[in-house]
Amino acid sequence: MERKPACTESPSLGSEKEPLTCRSRSECKKDGQLLRNCKPSLRLSEELNKVHPSPGERADSEHMSNKYLAVQSPDVPCNGTRNGIDDGSAPTLTVVPSCRAEVQHLQTDLGERETWSKKIDFLLSVIGYAVDLGNVWRFPYICYQNGGGAFLIPYVIMAVFGGIPLFYMELALGQYHRNGCISVWRKICPLFKGIGYAICIIALYVASYYNTIMAWALYYLIFSFRSELPWTSCHNEWNTENCTNYFHNSSVTWINSSISPAEEFYTRLVLQIHKSKGLQELGGISWQLCLCLLLIFIIVYFSIWKGVKTSGKVVWVTATFPYIVLFLLLIRGATLPGAWRGVIFYLKPDWNKLLTTEVWVDAAAQIFFSLGPGFGVLLAFASYNKFHNNCYQDALVTSTVNCMTSFISGFVIFTVLGYMAQMRNLDVSEVAKDTGPSLLFITYAEAIANMPASTFFAIVFFLMLITLGLDSTFAGLEGVITAVLDEFPHVWGKRRELFVFLLITLCFLGALSTLTFGGAYMVKLFEEYATGPAVLTVVFLEAIAVSWFYGINQFCRDVREMLGFTPGWFWKICWVAICPLFLLFILCSFLSSPPELRLFNYTYPTWSVVLGYCIGTSSFICVPVYMVYRLSSTPGSLKERFIKSITPETGTEIPLGGIHMNAV
Repeated sequence: MERKPACTESPSLGSEKEPLTCRSRSECKKDGQLLRNCKPSLRLSEELNKVHPSPGERADSEHMSNKYLAVQSPDVPCNGTRNGIDDGSAPTLTVVPSCRAEVQHLQTDLGERETWSKKIDFLLSVIGYAVDLGNVWRFPYICYQNGGGAFLIPYVIMAVFGGIPLFYMELALGQYHRNGCISVWRKICPLFKGIGYAICIIALYVASYYNTIMAWALYYLIFSFRSELPWTSCHNEWNTENCTNYFHNSSVTWINSSISPAEEFYTRLVLQIHKSKGLQELGGISWQLCLCLLLIFIIVYFSIWKGVKTSGKVVWVTATFPYIVLFLLLIRGATLPGAWRGVIFYLKPDWNKLLTTEVWVDAAAQIFFSLGPGFGVLLAFASYNKFHNNCYQDALVTSTVNCMTSFISGFVIFTVLGYMAQMRNLDVSEVAKDTGPSLLFITYAEAIANMPASTFFAIVFFLMLITLGLDSTFAGLEGVITAVLDEFPHVWGKRRELFVFLLITLCFLGALSTLTFGGAYMVKLFEEYATGPAVLTVVFLEAIAVSWFYGINQFCRDVREMLGFTPGWFWKICWVAICPLFLLFILCSFLSSPPELRLFNYTYPTWSVVLGYCIGTSSFICVPVYMVYRLSSTPGSLKERFIKSITPETGTEIPLGGIHMNAV
């Protein structure tokens, strides 16, 4: 008589269920996990497999955050059996025994996730993502506009109580659940899965305009390989009669109608914005910028097409080079005549500004958009970490580096603005009127052009801008790639190169409107409306979903399983209350007083505000749409549907030594 092996399901820790007897392999498979026990084996004690033992790990079973199905590693002999669990006893690790071939087959089914080659690759990637062009142009401008040195007080407060806790939360979520921003919600709160889709759409909007700014920088870089930089002269074909070169002629008087050669180079040659009448008539596409953007996307493609193991090597250059250049520019700027005037203007505190709401709103918005939670990038990068990596330390280090970079960039910018003010015989406030990209491509470019060794400094400066932008583009697209590959592994799992190619092609086509003669108007519109309110809303819902629906205690137990310690009361209070209020504060301030859009001498029409809100809503609408779909497609009464929709669907595979454990 043929003997059939007895198959038993291994109950989860703390489960009261009796073992399930089955007769075939297919009967014992559930959610893609092998639940069969085909051979007798010996008990595996918990003590032999502990990782980072801590007092918390020796606590009562009530501290266990998940139930487990353990799968033996092929390195462990094919023996061991399930150990019984008594009520109130410490949880006991058990192993479902199987032969080496079966375990290898099972682990192949589960798939081994790619990890960073080195820890430093991850840190540089996160720093490169967080430190972007905004650190160079946005922080210095906001700082002097909001009280100089006094602005640092609300900035630090908002960073400590809002920005860094959100940064830490996303790193922990990504590292524990090891999924992108879409599929991770199956393990947290499926009802909020629309957040993942919204994040991907926002990332595509960012890629559609952010890389155009790098194309401008590349255009400047190409023209920088000349002994005389073209934006120092008024004798070019693109110059007008209003062009005034006060650097080469000290007797020239600067009047209201005067335009610097740097401004005309930027507006009339690079942007060619004089050929557009505004948003209603953008004009044709600039083929020069189109080629520059194509080259940027080619670099991006070959940097990320193979995954984090290749992009992790590229960031060794793109993340470190900007700091070398910033250091050189800081030394050069400090030696310029009039530099001290810029530094005083930058840091002189205006304490009365602290009594205004706008300063606190700007501080909160600046730290939020600088650290960058909510774009799916931190989730994606952290998902490639080793399970027991200290993401708490990583969050503190990278956040501190980001904030310090912003502060130092202010000195780099304002030493040069002080020099410009002295050369024009004006106050620094008159010179520092340019904001955003104009601060870099007009004011700073002009200052560099009139320094000794101007060609060298122009080359390294625009190279720095390109590398700053490339890091953020790598990260933003990796967030989308990881999300889609994790959500649709059977379709794109082995076709990453093809998917990356299609994604970059889509981004290039989406950026065509920003390559027109009026493309700068589109860049401004996208920057103000496509990302700001949508990202704030998404991260607000993310904080609510994790802290209130998934549960702050559950989340803290997850962190403890990874790091060996539980986050303290400060972090819990921030995640549960302060961070949601922090985000709601910024969002309400934005909606109550939308930014007045103006670029050069063009004032945006009223309908452009409606267009901007439509663009922002087009991404966020994914959240309520998915909620309606989820509730309508789930069987049962409305209460049952809601409960099922906020209950995690799948477990998280937790590597523990030589064992892969499935947290359910």
